[in-house]
Amino acid sequence: MPEAGKITPPEAHLKALEFIEHVTANADVVQRRVLGEILGQNAAAEYLRRHGLSGRAGADPDAFKRLIPVVTYEDLQPDILRVAHGDTSPIFSGRPISEFLTSSGTSGGERKLMPTIEEELDRRSLLYSLLMPVMGQFVPGVDGRKGMYLLFVKAETQTPGGLVARPVLTSYYNSRHFLDRPRDDPFNSYTSPNEAVLCPDPYQSMYSQLLCGLVQRDEVVRVGAVFASGFIRALRFLEKHWRSLCRDIRDGELDPAHVTDGGVREAVSRVLCRPDPDLALRIEAECQQSSWKGIIPRLWPGTKYVDVIVTGAMAQYIPTLEFYSGGLPLVSAMYASSECYFGINLNPLCDPSDVAYTLIPTMAYFEFLDLQHSSNDKADVDDLVDLVDVKLGHEYELVVTTYPGKYRIGDVLRVSGFKNKAPQFKFVRRKNVVLSLDAEKTDEVELQGAVGAAARNLEQFGAALADYTSYAETGGSSGPGHYVLYWELLGGDRDRSPVLAAAMEDCCMAVEEALNSVYRQGRACDQSIGPLEIREVEKGTFDKLMDYALSQGASFNQYKAPRCVQAGPLVELLDARVKASYFSPNCPNWRPGHKQWTNNHDEDHNPV
Repeated sequence: MPEAGKITPPEAHLKALEFIEHVTANADVVQRRVLGEILGQNAAAEYLRRHGLSGRAGADPDAFKRLIPVVTYEDLQPDILRVAHGDTSPIFSGRPISEFLTSSGTSGGERKLMPTIEEELDRRSLLYSLLMPVMGQFVPGVDGRKGMYLLFVKAETQTPGGLVARPVLTSYYNSRHFLDRPRDDPFNSYTSPNEAVLCPDPYQSMYSQLLCGLVQRDEVVRVGAVFASGFIRALRFLEKHWRSLCRDIRDGELDPAHVTDGGVREAVSRVLCRPDPDLALRIEAECQQSSWKGIIPRLWPGTKYVDVIVTGAMAQYIPTLEFYSGGLPLVSAMYASSECYFGINLNPLCDPSDVAYTLIPTMAYFEFLDLQHSSNDKADVDDLVDLVDVKLGHEYELVVTTYPGKYRIGDVLRVSGFKNKAPQFKFVRRKNVVLSLDAEKTDEVELQGAVGAAARNLEQFGAALADYTSYAETGGSSGPGHYVLYWELLGGDRDRSPVLAAAMEDCCMAVEEALNSVYRQGRACDQSIGPLEIREVEKGTFDKLMDYALSQGASFNQYKAPRCVQAGPLVELLDARVKASYFSPNCPNWRPGHKQWTNNHDEDHNPV
């Protein structure tokens, strides 16, 4: 019998559900087998030999756990760059490196490069194949229908050695696993043609995908994107362009002013196959109303849930999504990163604040650093805890082995329960990340460096930066979200404007130029991030911040000004004391791959 609240699964889903049950019930055995397979496959790897694993010992899981150190990306970067420059010897892997996956994190201001092999796509596809069987237990009527998912590719480049370097989802969407996916699986049935998904121009891709989603609105039972920010961006794009989209539906023809790509036009024409003035009128009737509250079920009336990630930094978008979704469930189905796909949410209709991910033991070999006992900066192999040995309520930093290295992902997780022997984790935060709006992640060290360098522009006016904090402000109907910096200045009052105003705009630009390439791509290429803003606050404002913290129980001796604030009392306090506001007048420079192939991250910081 199914559990209370669950639906009896169809035969097609039973195999996937039985797989989940088996691997979680035998998580310890499965994990040891996975590690043995990794070591056996990579027995010839130089990295293993360097740490004393070779011959029979190279495939010994106990020796691996004892001898291989816990490392960060920076530790591996010299060897990664050897591969990037064309070294084909088995440095990390006994299998050929097929490409590099670029992360949304930062390393010296640039994307990280993760070498991967072709077989890893099979693991990612496996995790995708589990999502609909899980969802089908809770939501009836998804079979035989479509999802309106807004999926996009990012820019890719080549390493000096000729390997492709691109984000993990761009890799997946270009793979046979996506392009040749079985369309009888409801998870794989999308309103967007492949050509629209793979279109590198974000405007043409967005326009085409929304048009196809509107034309097929009666077939749609789920909507979404990867991140909450991306889906909200799509809705705001729709709010701006619905009249043009309705005109295309009414005429049965795609306006060449919006989409010029020939392959995309041909693919969309197969969906937009005839004029449909009645559909255009129905869509217009909803879009021209004064409020867009509940616009998702109004435009796609068969929608049963919104599938987007709303954990971590994306939680800030929950109120906006609730406004648009009209009470539809917000589902965070999967936990993944560029380095590895980890697990799934077995209770997908839970409240966003209760989302917990069950790690699937076949995806990688998982270990954990207990943050109650380990240093955040350095970790020894003796500090590691196996998947089945984590403790309820404890917070851990995730460590994965997909190649012969114990790699710190940088995610902090809290154990909230168990599925059989497999733990379920709530995502707590990214280590050191203070700002994130879309796919970019800006950490405290990077922000500090960018602000410090930019503030030097004020010295010539006798001004200096006394203190600062930051805020990721989500966008309104007028545009995407943007970074806000609150600056309290010393001096400079004798020469306020227009000279100091121009200098403050220069500061905005200098901060943006110093941020990582993922941020700069979002600003200059994808237009997913708006111009950075500096809000100058009155003198004494940061004293007021400290007074507020002390009134809430903070220790005077331990108080430090926060480098990032969230919506609420602190932002209200800061905004009430703003004297002037300045925006970046131009987009920062961005060019893919301009610095990734060297260890020297101090050169060429502002490429053309």
